[in-house]
Amino acid sequence: MSKLPARVLSVNLVRTAPPALTGGGSARSGIHRRPVVGQVPIRLMGLQGDEQADRSAHGGQGGVSKAIYAYPHTHYAFWQTVRAQAGVAGWGEALAPGSLGENLTLEGLQETDLWVGDRLRLPHCLLAVSEPRMPWAGLNAALGFQHAEKLMAQSGYCGSFLLVLEAGTVGAGDAIEVVPGPREVNIKDLFRARMRPD
Repeated sequence: MSKLPARVLSVNLVRTAPPALTGGGSARSGIHRRPVVGQVPIRLMGLQGDEQADRSAHGGQGGVSKAIYAYPHTHYAFWQTVRAQAGVAGWGEALAPGSLGENLTLEGLQETDLWVGDRLRLPHCLLAVSEPRMPWAGLNAALGFQHAEKLMAQSGYCGSFLLVLEAGTVGAGDAIEVVPGPREVNIKDLFRARMRPD
């Protein structure tokens, strides 16, 4: 486990933005999530008030197994550095929580700490780890440079999808207790396996 106590650092919501605000193309994007204050209702299909542009990949038709996207805050330093190297951000320029499109920005938990079937017990809800988030084309536009999708694939900094076992509320600062599942498939290992060419 990571050394920091596991907790929700930020809860992030979005209203889908038109293509002009997301780097062009014809699709609307829901990646630009921003932190919100207070407890947010969490339901079977995700956070109340959150929108997903591609409901096949996150919530909606993606199913209950992709209701919530969680991302480790510890990876933000990597993305800040590569954005600066790509010339799209200044050195030391911070990314706001939610910039990777996640609903929950986590502290103290990484992909190596989570296994499919682990339960995450929070004060007012119960979630379960379902699968890694695979790289997607909208990531390039969200982070402002062409190779973000490729770098996620190479780094394994993917985050994970969660399903909602017990609805309730979630807020920044909520402690997370990891209740181990069968511990057969680790999120990082599953990501690597799915990224291997056939």
